[in-house]
Amino acid sequence: MHAPMDTDALYRPLVLMPCYNEGPRVAAVIKEVKRAIPEADIAVIDDASTDDSARLARAAGAVVLSHGCNLGYGAALETGYLYANRNGYSPVAQLDADGQHPPAELPALLAAVCDGNADIAIGSRHLNGADPNTPAIRRAGHALFAGIIRILTRMNTTDPTSGMQALSGRAVHFFASGVFPCDYPDSDVIVMAHLAGLSVKELPVTMRSREGGASMHSGLKPLYYAIKMLLSLFIVLLNVFQWRGWRERTCAPGEPS
Repeated sequence: MHAPMDTDALYRPLVLMPCYNEGPRVAAVIKEVKRAIPEADIAVIDDASTDDSARLARAAGAVVLSHGCNLGYGAALETGYLYANRNGYSPVAQLDADGQHPPAELPALLAAVCDGNADIAIGSRHLNGADPNTPAIRRAGHALFAGIIRILTRMNTTDPTSGMQALSGRAVHFFASGVFPCDYPDSDVIVMAHLAGLSVKELPVTMRSREGGASMHSGLKPLYYAIKMLLSLFIVLLNVFQWRGWRERTCAPGEPS
């Protein structure tokens, strides 16, 4: 079930950028976003950075939503979704503040949402073949969780960890309803969204090499991620009736669920 976007709805695009200690990079990313989508507002969610990320983002023209303590990547995104939902933004795009995602590729993701082709458009670095810049162990992880998603939903995905996405107002409303995970929102969110009746589509994007800063997947974090994600997927399945109930409550009259 997928309802086409209401073409009469107000077009108010917002770009969300979760940020933690990206001071050397965040202003340049904001500048690129403004060049790619000049009509969009930009909200940087500063997850209690210890550097000057918040000041530099504000000086570059973004709204800054600051956490009082470090809450994690997923919590930063949820803060952005709450802000977007309360202020009537739609569609919403998101990308990381580290400069790895080229903002010039956001319009294609937004177009997929605005045209009614998807509630969630994910930018995949692997859709046209494996990205050689992605370490082999991470490519293996992507393949593992893509396989799990395929088993659970019959959807073919190639890059479930992508931080570059566009979302419809309906998807933002769902993610702002208290269901979003606080640390690594990836495969579990895709399955959850599918069960809630949201349509997911991948589009090809490129990804740059990281220039400075620390990746949230460094050290032993990939091991933690794998264990956490398997547990989270299990919990999503335990709550299958909750997601399907949300789908039924939000279906248009006469629309099949």
